[in-house]
Amino acid sequence: MDKIDELVSQGKSFLEDGKYDDALGFFEQALLLNQDNPDLWNYKGITLRSLGRYEEAMDCFNKSLQIDPRDRHSS
Repeated sequence: MDKIDELVSQGKSFLEDGKYDDALGFFEQALLLNQDNPDLWNYKGITLRSLGRYEEAMDCFNKSLQIDPRDRHSS
């Protein structure tokens, strides 16, 4: 397991436990290592949305879609 996987795993665990500030820290650390991973931006967006930081969350979701528009045409 590489460093990013470890950070994401820890972040997801905190997210599931409702510890959003802690989760955000892990996702931000992962993004420092790889800014081109759309899943990391998505996790950060989900966490920010959980914190009520909706504008920042939308920015993260948009960044994820810019990198990989995989969901744009799904039905």
